[in-house]
Amino acid sequence: MKLDASISAIVTGGASGLGEATVRALRAHGVKVAIFDMNETTGEATAAATGAVFCKSNVTDEASVDAAFAKARAANGQERILVNCAGTGNAFKTAGRNKDSGEIKHFPLSQFDLIIQINLVGTFRCIAKSAAGMLTLPPTESGDRGAIVNTASVAAVDGQMGQAAYSASKGGIVGMTLPIARDLSSEGIRVNTILPGIFNTPLMNGAPQAVKDALAASVPFPKRLGNPDEYASLALEMIRNGYFNGECVRLDGSIRMAPR
Repeated sequence: MKLDASISAIVTGGASGLGEATVRALRAHGVKVAIFDMNETTGEATAAATGAVFCKSNVTDEASVDAAFAKARAANGQERILVNCAGTGNAFKTAGRNKDSGEIKHFPLSQFDLIIQINLVGTFRCIAKSAAGMLTLPPTESGDRGAIVNTASVAAVDGQMGQAAYSASKGGIVGMTLPIARDLSSEGIRVNTILPGIFNTPLMNGAPQAVKDALAASVPFPKRLGNPDEYASLALEMIRNGYFNGECVRLDGSIRMAPR
């Protein structure tokens, strides 16, 4: 798909981190972009800095997502590109003992469900609604009606202790990529997923420098954290390359996560 001012895109979680880098990369090609995000302050600031449109959106809420799509399409027209970066995580052991008191606790089921609803169901909700809109468009010269890029994680395949919910949610994104690509193949809509490793995002910036240095040293090569621009570069390649479809690609410096 050729990227230019005739194309509209939506980036969920686009206010910061991987999503923001993708917004900036798309805007550099003239693509009209709408940012879906819960953080109104950061979202409006990123939109103002990039010339994008901010649409406040909670991917777990149907009405919120519908309103965001309506606002985005009113401003930019029907999108041909969807990049799903909205997501979060938590860490609880499935079951364990408190080292001091000996009290036994298990993973809070409400917290497990929360991560599934945001990362997995939220991603699918946006895919389904965006794809339905893309079906109304004529194909481009290359035959594309649209391109969708999802964000999973290396935790989908080598999750660490405490990541049962996060790994399940990201593994679900990996697992649904090929079936969705097959569902939409006859309509010219391609679907791919990126599995990022350890990236230098605002969440990571809050960690102590010693922690970041140790994480960087654990990457085989290059021995550093990933840059959001590198995620955006792969996302754009998945969008532009018409033969890229149904794939899940690690972007991780060849790291394989240890148990803890």
